[in-house]
Amino acid sequence: MKTEIWAGKLESKKTDAAVLFLFEGEKFGQAAGRIDAALGGMISRFMKRGDFKPRVGAVHLIYPEKRMAAERLVLVGLGNKSEFTLNRLRLAVGKAAPFARATGARNIALDADVPGFPAEDIAQALTEGCMLGLYRFLKYKTNDERDIRRDLRTLTLVADKPAQVKLLRRGATTGGVIADSTIMARDMVSHPGGDMTPTIVAALARDIAKRFRLKVQVLERKQMEKLGMGALLGVAAGSAQPPKFIILEYRGNGKEPFIALVGKTLTFDTGGISLKPPDNMDKMKDDMAGGAAVLGAIRTAAALKLPLNIVGLLPATENMPGGRAVKPGDVLRTLSGMTIEVINTDAEGRLILADALAYACRYQPAVIVDIATLTGACRVALGQEASGMLGTNEEFKQRVREAGEKTGERVWELPLWEGFYDLIKSDIADMKNAGGRDGSVITAAALLSKFVQKYPWVHLDIAATAWTEKDRPYTPKGATGIGMRLLTQFLRDYAATGNGPAGK
Repeated sequence: MKTEIWAGKLESKKTDAAVLFLFEGEKFGQAAGRIDAALGGMISRFMKRGDFKPRVGAVHLIYPEKRMAAERLVLVGLGNKSEFTLNRLRLAVGKAAPFARATGARNIALDADVPGFPAEDIAQALTEGCMLGLYRFLKYKTNDERDIRRDLRTLTLVADKPAQVKLLRRGATTGGVIADSTIMARDMVSHPGGDMTPTIVAALARDIAKRFRLKVQVLERKQMEKLGMGALLGVAAGSAQPPKFIILEYRGNGKEPFIALVGKTLTFDTGGISLKPPDNMDKMKDDMAGGAAVLGAIRTAAALKLPLNIVGLLPATENMPGGRAVKPGDVLRTLSGMTIEVINTDAEGRLILADALAYACRYQPAVIVDIATLTGACRVALGQEASGMLGTNEEFKQRVREAGEKTGERVWELPLWEGFYDLIKSDIADMKNAGGRDGSVITAAALLSKFVQKYPWVHLDIAATAWTEKDRPYTPKGATGIGMRLLTQFLRDYAATGNGPAGK
């Protein structure tokens, strides 16, 4: 979709659909006042009668009948002005854009004169919300469904003040890059496991590296054996698909320490010998959502030229049953030298992350952030409204928390107290990979913490948020791309504040 900035009045812009934002209980702004007058007070009457109440995400269609240049006018509610946030704006436009598309519009114009935030931030939010709200994964639809492939071609942000054009253009560019990377992450997760194998993920990483001039290295099985990545190789043992350990480096700030991003990349998870029940196993193609988020974040950082050094690490494999598969009771020796007794082969994510986290320490990073669809228990604890967060460093946990609030990809911290470590003690190895149902989100993180050494570390459990079973305003049903925008905002904030405290 093409994005452009147009200086002028919304009512003068020729377009299939003009989108006007309204606050609840507030007087009309300049654009709304002019358009209401041009329509003979139609908007005022609708609101007075209660036909349209500008609550968050409420939409209403008007046909202006040549009283303004647009063929359609879409009214969109922003709710109470005192509670307005950029994420509410994303939610609103994420609802409005598909609504306009459903009416037959092929191009839309958005009123960008929204008060409360800088014009650049408004443009970024509008662009993100629109592009993400319009997302559909249609690769496997047949030609018989051509009608649903019709989509918006042009998004125009209308600047009431010519001085805003440059700021809006910059914000729209940033929003477009972020949305593109989120869409890439959604597409990766949406593909069937057979079409998004570790080999294909590695090829995507190489494509990103080539496009943005990044350093990429893909370790093969023999190289992992030589390094001693016994945990990753143990998980991969039952699969015919060769595992890959993907290392992607972005250098944007000389010799400054790296930020290490580690993403769980289980391209399909059957549970291994501890086989999952068949119901919903098809959704286990989403078990590589952490890796997709990391790839998207490093792609975005490179596109935005952030002054940071970042390494993305993706341990990529399938978890399959078979004659060579790791068995309950087996002991795996990790890259760090520590051993893990396998109690449950379906607790495989922490195994592959153990080797990846140990490898991340070789960079002597400023911070390690791992992101993983790690435990179904996280959904029991938090539902789908937040991702779980645990870690060893208060400053970086706060930075991630603030990034989550800004992006609408919220996190909620769970404790990592010493008592939880007792649950992963093994009689025959240094630890075991499953500590039972009690506190299982935390015991999984407790195991991971054993592999980060002294380095600041934050763990994000996105098992409940990587996939949604219902449409949300800018997150249609299916893969959410969760974590990509969160990590990107974390990186942008880090670039702006350096090593100082968050928010400084």
